Amino acid sequence: MRPAFDPESLPVLSTDSHRPPLSAPRLRPEFIRHRFHAPPSWQPELTDESRVYDASQGLRDAAVLIPLVERADGLSVLLTQRNANLSAHAGQISFPGGRSEAGDVDRVDTALRETEEEIGLARTHIEVLGMLPDYITGTGFHVCPVVGLVRGEFVLRPDAGEVAEVFEVPLAFLMDPSHHQRRLFRWVDGERSFYAMPYPREGGGHRFIWGATAGMLRNLYHLLAA
Repeated sequence: MRPAFDPESLPVLSTDSHRPPLSAPRLRPEFIRHRFHAPPSWQPELTDESRVYDASQGLRDAAVLIPLVERADGLSVLLTQRNANLSAHAGQISFPGGRSEAGDVDRVDTALRETEEEIGLARTHIEVLGMLPDYITGTGFHVCPVVGLVRGEFVLRPDAGEVAEVFEVPLAFLMDPSHHQRRLFRWVDGERSFYAMPYPREGGGHRFIWGATAGMLRNLYHLLAA
């Protein structure tokens, strides 16, 4: 068992400032749509979460939606703050999503169903663009990240039992590697490195985006930058 730790308290080992931020044309819906339709040769970045998970316990299938919301000033990424009393990833910032169920047609269906259940965003507002490589979390979830373009005048209805808050972060901020921090946690039986992307709050402080959520965003960057 890995001990619990506070990721925000760990020092920053490095940032990825040698890589350029995505240019404005690569942040537009038409470019992202084409990139998923005709992907170039690119290499996903593997984190160490799968290496610290005991595979003998079995993996649980899940899917999340990476919602890219069209706004007047550019695309933003819709994220949720999970309730602090949940059994898995409590209090963390994540994409809407969850476990696959028997009635789901496929993993895209899982992501869209869970999104509507968690935050009330109907699938009629979502254009599915494609999927990123599967992601295995240290807590034993085999996650399919589904990328979708969100349009229209939608109204969110977050499930108060699961979601503490819903907010958006500019895609340009998240696709700038100088904001991608590498942090390392060591304990007696091993170590774990992870990405974090703290996003400043108005009035001070920040929203701490890290772990699987940050890892999936790194792979979105690699795909769009290739």
